[in-house]
Amino acid sequence: MACVDAPSLRASVGALTAPGFLHDPVASVRYTDLAHGTIFGGRLAEFAGRSVLLACGGQLISALALIELDGVARRIVILPPDVERKHVPAIAATAGIDAAVTDAAVTDAAVTDAETDIGAMPDIATCVVVESRITPQPDVLPAVSTEWLMLTSGTTGVPKLVVHSLAGLTAAIRARSAADGAAVWATFYDIRRYGGLQMLLRALLGGASLVLSSASEPVAAHLARLKAHNISHLGGTPSHWRRALTSPAIHGIAPRYVRLSGEIADQAILDALRAAFPHAAIGHAYASTEAGVAFDVNDGRAGFPASYVGAVRDGVEMKVTDGTLRIRSPRMAVRYAGNDNALAGTDGFVDTGDIVELRGDRYYFAGRRGGIINIGGLKVHPEEVEAVINRHPSVRMSLVRRRQSPVTGSVVVADVVLKADARGGNGREIALKDDILKFCHAELPRHKVPAAISFVAALNVAATGKLARR
Repeated sequence: MACVDAPSLRASVGALTAPGFLHDPVASVRYTDLAHGTIFGGRLAEFAGRSVLLACGGQLISALALIELDGVARRIVILPPDVERKHVPAIAATAGIDAAVTDAAVTDAAVTDAETDIGAMPDIATCVVVESRITPQPDVLPAVSTEWLMLTSGTTGVPKLVVHSLAGLTAAIRARSAADGAAVWATFYDIRRYGGLQMLLRALLGGASLVLSSASEPVAAHLARLKAHNISHLGGTPSHWRRALTSPAIHGIAPRYVRLSGEIADQAILDALRAAFPHAAIGHAYASTEAGVAFDVNDGRAGFPASYVGAVRDGVEMKVTDGTLRIRSPRMAVRYAGNDNALAGTDGFVDTGDIVELRGDRYYFAGRRGGIINIGGLKVHPEEVEAVINRHPSVRMSLVRRRQSPVTGSVVVADVVLKADARGGNGREIALKDDILKFCHAELPRHKVPAAISFVAALNVAATGKLARR
C-alpha cells in the first residue's frame, strides 16, 4: 500500500485542488480558503516553537487550528472535550505547555468556573481565542517537526499523554487518488480522539469533504445532515452504529463504504450493517492510541485471519503473548510524555491489553485484560457474552456487567436494548428474557450466562464512542 507523504497539514491542504469542505452543524469551511488564510488573525507567529494546548469546544475550530499549528508549534496537545478539567493543570505540566488555543465555548465556561480558565494558568504565556472565520494571508513561518500528543482513554486518574508524529499518524493512509476529491466522509467520532483524528486526516490528505459530528446533536438530526451532504464514506464505533440503526433516519443515507473501529466488531453488528447497506463495502479496523492502526478486515467476518499474526503486513508485525495482542509498526506512538514507563517492551512490541482467542483459522477478540469479571474463580469477558446476546434476533445492543453476590463474589447481569419491533407488554418481555437466556445457555458455559436480564431504553455511550462500562 502506498502511503501519503505529509510534511505538514498546512502544506498538504495548500496542495489541494479539489473543492473539499469541513462541515459542522452551523458552518462550512473550504480547504482552499484555509490554504490562503488564517483563523489566528495574524497571531500564528506567537505559537512558533511553542508547546500548545488545543482546548477548543468545537470540532471544526479544532480541525482548523490543527491544520495551522502543525509545522509551526513544537508540540500540540489535543484536549478532548470529555477530559476532567481538574486534570488539565497536570496534563499541561507534563507536556510543558506554554501556549493555548481556545474558543468561545471554553472561555464562556471559564467565567463561571475558575478551574476551567486555561488562559489564567501561570505558565501559559499566550492564549488566543479563535473562531472559524478565516482572514486573508497566513503567516509564513519556518517549518518545524511537530509532535502530536493525544490522551489515553478509559483511565480513572490523570490520562497518559501519548506522543505521535504526523508521519506515524498518517502511515496507514493510502496515497491520494483522483477519486478522493469526490468523496464525502462523515464520522460519528470526535476528531480529538484517535479514531476521529484518523478520519480527519484521511479526508484532509485525500482532499475529500468531511461532515463532523456534534455531541449535542440528536442521532436523527445528525443522520439528516449526512443525507443532506450525500455522504459516501461513514465511520464510527460499533456502539455508534448500533445507536444509529435504531433511528428511522438511517434509511436516508446510502454510504459506499462503512467503517467500524474502537470496539470489538461482533458478527451481529456486521450482519446488521450488511442488511442496512447491501451495496456498501463494510470493513472494521483495529487501532489504539498507543499502537496506531494495525489492520483492516474487509471480508464481512468478525475477528481477523490467523495469518496476520507472525507475518509483516504493510510494515506491521503482530504476535500473541499470554493471550494478548502485541503490535510493532512504524504507525506506533513514539513514547509517553513525561513518563518513565516505556511505551513498548524491550522487543519493540506494544502490549495492547486486548485478549484474543484462536478458533480455527481466525483470531477473535474476547475483551480487555482489565475488564474481566471473576465468578467464583472463573473468568468472564463481558464482550464475549455481549456478542452472544447481540446475535439474538430481537436485540439491538447489550451491556454485560458484574453484580455482587454473597456466594460467588460476583454474578453476570445484562442490560439489553431491544429492536423496535420486539418491544411489547410485560408478558412479551418476560417471554423474551427467557428466550434470550435459553439462547445464552446454548452458546455459553453456565458461569457466563447472565443471572438476570434488564430491558432498557438506551445504553450510555462515552465521548470516545465506546460503551460506558463504569
